[in-house]
Amino acid sequence: MKKGVQQIMLGTVTGSEEAARATLRRIRAAGYDGIELNRFMVHPSSLMLRMLTKAAGMPTGKGGRLDWKALTAESGLSVISLHTDLGTLERESDLVAREASGFGTDTVVITGMYRFDYSDETAVRELAARLNRAGERLKEQGLHLLYHNHNVELLQVRPGLRAYEILLSDTDPASVNFEFDSYWFTDGGADAKAWMRRLGTRMKLWHITDRGRRQTGPAMTPILKQDCMEPGTGNMDLDGLREIALQCGIQAVVLESHKNWVNKNPLDSLELSAKWLNERF
Repeated sequence: MKKGVQQIMLGTVTGSEEAARATLRRIRAAGYDGIELNRFMVHPSSLMLRMLTKAAGMPTGKGGRLDWKALTAESGLSVISLHTDLGTLERESDLVAREASGFGTDTVVITGMYRFDYSDETAVRELAARLNRAGERLKEQGLHLLYHNHNVELLQVRPGLRAYEILLSDTDPASVNFEFDSYWFTDGGADAKAWMRRLGTRMKLWHITDRGRRQTGPAMTPILKQDCMEPGTGNMDLDGLREIALQCGIQAVVLESHKNWVNKNPLDSLELSAKWLNERF
């Protein structure tokens, strides 16, 4: 069972070759054996994308200028998957496939759709069809396509039918499977355990983080804002989720926390997270 870290956590600590090497060494020393890369972070990204990720508290940084193939090989970390967007995959499927294979992974992940209406049933069914076509092209080249959820897929396209249900029912398991993010579905008010059971063996990778509140002093009101926490420090039943994930036969568990890091430092955060992960995987 591989344990990995999502590259989106690392934008502030991989701005130079020296910093990236030091960061990857700390990841390896903490007990992780893999990393999940993003095409928008292994290539120079647009100003708009950098602004969007920075506004979300997850800046991509300047790591797109670095040789990530050499850096990951030197670090001893395997590349669990390569994240990309569906438009790029549709336009340049051969290029994306070559890049993934060059990193030593056979898995490409769609990170979710931007500027997309998940409440529109027709649009969601067309998205499932597009995923099938993209997955079929990757399969012809020996690669696998996964879809990564956030919380927007929980929108109802009509009473009793959610967008994610369409993505499950309308995609072909031979071409499209899933990287399940239990934090985002919990954040959206869903029962992550129930969705894991429903995914079953179609759940190939598990994105993990905890959810709760890091108290730093007296609260203004009795209402606490929930945010990302290191595994084992929040309120999610991660042990229960872990049991189901293992029953599903996941290939790897991948840490992805979102800006609310202990000491405001992603490296301290991933090292604290590793304590929980190393005890259970």
